Amino acid sequence: MSAPAPSPLAVVEVAPLPRQEEVLTDAALAFVAELHRRFTPRRDELLARRAERRAEIARTSTLDFLPETAAIRADDSWRVAPAPAALNDRRVEITGPTDRKMTINALNSGAKVWLADFEDASAPTWENVVGGQVNLIDAYTRKIDFTDPRSGKSYALKPADELATVVMRPRGWHLEERHLTFEGRPVPGALVDFGLYFFHNAKRLIELGKGPYFYLPKTESHLEARLWNDIFVYAQDYVGIPQGTVRATVLIETITAAYEMEEILYELRDHAAGLNAGRWDYLFSIVKNFRDGGAKFVLPDRNAVTMTAPFMRAYTELLVRTCHKRGAHAIGGMAAFIPSRKDAEVNKVAFEKVKADKDREAGDGFDGSWVAHPDLVPIAMASFDAVLGDKPNQKDRLREDVSVAPGDLIAIDSLDARPTYDGLRNAVQVGTRYIEAWLRGLGAVAIFNLMEDAATAEISRSQIWQWINAGVIFENGEKATPELARKVAAEELAAIREEIGEEAFAAGKWQQAHDLLLHVSLDADYADFLTLPAYDQLIG
Repeated sequence: MSAPAPSPLAVVEVAPLPRQEEVLTDAALAFVAELHRRFTPRRDELLARRAERRAEIARTSTLDFLPETAAIRADDSWRVAPAPAALNDRRVEITGPTDRKMTINALNSGAKVWLADFEDASAPTWENVVGGQVNLIDAYTRKIDFTDPRSGKSYALKPADELATVVMRPRGWHLEERHLTFEGRPVPGALVDFGLYFFHNAKRLIELGKGPYFYLPKTESHLEARLWNDIFVYAQDYVGIPQGTVRATVLIETITAAYEMEEILYELRDHAAGLNAGRWDYLFSIVKNFRDGGAKFVLPDRNAVTMTAPFMRAYTELLVRTCHKRGAHAIGGMAAFIPSRKDAEVNKVAFEKVKADKDREAGDGFDGSWVAHPDLVPIAMASFDAVLGDKPNQKDRLREDVSVAPGDLIAIDSLDARPTYDGLRNAVQVGTRYIEAWLRGLGAVAIFNLMEDAATAEISRSQIWQWINAGVIFENGEKATPELARKVAAEELAAIREEIGEEAFAAGKWQQAHDLLLHVSLDADYADFLTLPAYDQLIG
């Protein structure tokens, strides 16, 4: 490969970061520029298609499996490529941002896979974007260590054969990277994250016996999967590695993607590693798409919508059946509990819930599942060990007993639960606390013993919006109104000020978070993503 000309990309609106020259090399930026030039126009078309599809759902209040792709679903002969050795056993995966301490702890956690997150668990400050790339390069070259300035505790990597396999998650298609522009236009964040990581690490990972593996977030259609597949084909040729080296696991975290699981695997079949069943983003997508569908689409409190709800069971069981029919891994949802260092009883109750959830997933046929904290790895591992034994996965369980009709996936009113006043208060509490941390550059935040990310804030603000627009009457007789939301938000802001003290309150971004939550919860024009207006307020 000849030496590249200086990149046409410009780094703007930011002071230089330590070691950024190691990531933002001319060669790497030239690659990102080519990705942008070739693929951003298609990305723009697909975002416009999302809006058209949302308008159609607003008109019909329904979804169905696509008639134009029926032949793909009916053809029993095709399979995705066999899993590489490093991704064949995925029984426990830990998730988290790519800060230095988390990078070491996640790799050392005992999990089979680490989802190294540049998306919902990372606020996209330029420091996080570039620093995360530096940390992963350092991890692969074993040049990473960390000493906690508060505790003095030092962290270092275990031997290579004890480390988790990295599956990196870039940002979703809707987000821009304002610090990297081409002819004055921001480059999509997805191409920045993918491009820098792939360029610097693809060959290095192959040498380590692994490969460039990715989680693809917020996918809404098989056409978006096709775009990613074309990017993978181009990227592999560009750096000179064999086709099929890239592997991608797609998060089925939108309601539209749930109707196109087989088609998504088909588009990515030479690069597909599996599908993942999310929760908060999936519910957020249901609210977003069916927000004008009437009372039958009104969700109860988020904590009342467990994975055993009939419409959630339909989604997860269809995912397992689809994956195994096509030879792909089915990866389950998140155990978000963060153990308490002070309350053993809280831990006991939570660990029992985590075990029950992971037992259910393993019993349903999932090949692995997510946890947010290293202490949960042994619990999830035991659940899957009990079912898998020495087998790396259970893709031989075809789940041919599963039959899901189109209406089953959107049968929200099959759940025997209603929105509550406490649910409104919790949505305001969690939304405010998460957004405040995000505006300070933190994407993974422990709130009330749960590890929350941007999907949490999305479902919180979406439920407030939906309940108000549906005129929900809570069990205490109060009606969901903008005035009630403002009252609850003011009370919660005052409670936070009392809890943390004036000095800490003034040093944070609490008023800004309060105002932004109310804006996206009360505005008649529902924002497609909270992170779009929030990014305009993110410093750095």
